[in-house]
Amino acid sequence: MSKKRNKTKSGKADDIKQKLAHKIVNLLNSNFNRAYTVSQITKKLGFRRKDYNREIPFVVNLLEKEGKIAQLSNGSYKGNHEPDFVVGKVDHVNQRFAYVITPDEEEDIYVAAKDLKSAMDGDTVRVGIKDKKHGKHREGFVLEVEQHGKDQIVGRIEFSPRFAFVIADNRKIHQDIFVSLTDTNGAKHNDKVIVKITQWPSNDKSPEGEVIRVLGKAGENNAEIHSIMAEFDLPFEFPKHIEEEAEAISDKISKKEIEARKDFRDVLTFTIDPADAKDFDDAISYKPLDNGNIEVGVHIADVTHYVQPGTALEKEAYERATSVYLVDRTVPMLPEKLSNGLCSLRPNEDKLTFAAVFEMDENGGVINEWFGRTVIHSDRRFTYEDAQEGIETGVGDYGKELQTLNILAKKLRERRFGQGAVNFETTEVKFKLAEDGKPLGVFPKVRKDAHKLIEEFMLMANRQVARFVYNKKKGEDKLIFVYRTHDYPDPEKIDTFATFARRFGHEMQTEEQAISKSLNKLMTNIEGKPEENVLMQLAIRSMAKAKYTTEAMGHFGLAFDHYSHFTSPIRRYPDMMVHRLLQRYLDGSKSVKKEDYEEKCVHSSEREKRASEAERASIKYKQVEFMSLVEDKVFDGIISGVTEWGIFIEIVETKCEGMVRMVDLKDDYYEFDEKNYRVIGRKNKKMYELGGKVLVAVKNTDIDRRTIDLEFVDEKDKFFYE
Repeated sequence: MSKKRNKTKSGKADDIKQKLAHKIVNLLNSNFNRAYTVSQITKKLGFRRKDYNREIPFVVNLLEKEGKIAQLSNGSYKGNHEPDFVVGKVDHVNQRFAYVITPDEEEDIYVAAKDLKSAMDGDTVRVGIKDKKHGKHREGFVLEVEQHGKDQIVGRIEFSPRFAFVIADNRKIHQDIFVSLTDTNGAKHNDKVIVKITQWPSNDKSPEGEVIRVLGKAGENNAEIHSIMAEFDLPFEFPKHIEEEAEAISDKISKKEIEARKDFRDVLTFTIDPADAKDFDDAISYKPLDNGNIEVGVHIADVTHYVQPGTALEKEAYERATSVYLVDRTVPMLPEKLSNGLCSLRPNEDKLTFAAVFEMDENGGVINEWFGRTVIHSDRRFTYEDAQEGIETGVGDYGKELQTLNILAKKLRERRFGQGAVNFETTEVKFKLAEDGKPLGVFPKVRKDAHKLIEEFMLMANRQVARFVYNKKKGEDKLIFVYRTHDYPDPEKIDTFATFARRFGHEMQTEEQAISKSLNKLMTNIEGKPEENVLMQLAIRSMAKAKYTTEAMGHFGLAFDHYSHFTSPIRRYPDMMVHRLLQRYLDGSKSVKKEDYEEKCVHSSEREKRASEAERASIKYKQVEFMSLVEDKVFDGIISGVTEWGIFIEIVETKCEGMVRMVDLKDDYYEFDEKNYRVIGRKNKKMYELGGKVLVAVKNTDIDRRTIDLEFVDEKDKFFYE
């Protein structure tokens, strides 16, 4: 019996050692970038049983002898296993953790702040993969920073007696930048500045920098807008040599140039643009034909006539790639001499254009088409309001012509939706600004028939240009072209969106062939309802992103087999590429190299994304500023997002979004239900879920970080705010 008991004890001891060996190896391999002493290993493993802890030194020694772990010269131990690693970019979500975005991986990698190894938001890092997950994400740790992101940061400078520091505007930069008092460049306390990093953070040391530009006093409109421009690396002005090159271009059109083009100066032509527009890059010509059809010309500013390859203007246009429209100003792609002068299709002036001209029947069908360079003389500059009045009344300048074009546009639109186009009528906000930039009001932009008329003819021109080149062969090969493509949405994202929509009482079909029709039905059903904007934004987020590419794919959102951007070369570089390629192929020349143009497409897509983010940031800034002026008021809101740290609320009246932070919910401890996108009170069982209607008031606004903190208001407490 005693022998049997001894065998049992011996077997149990072996089990303990095997368990400990596995735990120790896993601990050291999972923390590849760290070394631990025996006592630290014991503490990390956290066993309460004394017999386990007594065995740890012996097991560590055995593992070292077997070569499964390594002992360092200072007596500590580390793992021998080289971790799997990937390279990606840091997205530092909050102070507690970051995600590393990897282009070739299916999911982001979660990295706790303590494992970031001083990496900052935007840094490219090499990340080791741990043998565990954080929720649905793999967990990792930064092995090293391979390349730092931006070395210039925008923020607000504060002074202390012995040094200064800059608090970054970017909410994803969680470290202040130390600045010596000798490196402040004349900045004063609370100024907005651009600081250049001179010493990157390491261990527990903050980054260090020097002020290279003072933008102005924090809170002032110019300082804040300049901060946004600097944050997104937008240029403040054109270099002097670019302006000089633009000014040197003659504004005279030679007789030889006119003779080389199709002359539309005697054909009725007009532009329709916003009231405050200065660059008119598209015009419509209208001519009734003897056979009862209508000839409609879409004439686009011939930018590439003035901006030639190899010039400084061309290089600058490529680098900028797009104009950026902030709330109170435009950061143009081209200097004013071109954008508002030579290339702007102003009324009563001869202008050089590139046109797509269509013979159309009464049903909006294209009978014949022609592409080429034209010269026009615009007869009238319509604002959208002017054109809308003509459409509605049929009186005034060219009222009947506007009505006929509107009928054709509606036929085009009806056909497009019949073929599966998605009707995303997003609500954009517009601000009424005082002279000093203060927002006096915020209201939604209204889209009427005049807007849709122009949109449909531009869409048609873009589609027909793309189709023309796609169907044109040079020998047996397809011609390389710049397309605007939009892929089918990811099925998982559509399923998730359908779940969201169901919370508002809307059903949606998610089969691929039914998505477009089902989405359109949903968009019609929610029109004018409080949840319209929330669901619209969620639907857009579930879609694939449109991009520029030489791959001849279709456009899901527009239901076009092929699509391009031809109609806005004053503000988009891809349109300039399209104009050059189209003329090249009209001349019968051979195709270009795919690689050269694909690189330009990727660059243009990236610049477009930057512009979109900067535009959103400027809108958010004005929304925060506006909401700071109405803090003593209760608003109706809709829960637009739920996270573990807060509840996002969209205010119905102003379309501004703020957050109720979880730490501010004092009536109970609320738990985040990630699967169902809601939070639930542990005791009171009160539930806040996506789409829920709430009352909120503004608790705090932070213009530097462009955030709005909200608080829930009970119906019975409304009068305290009124």
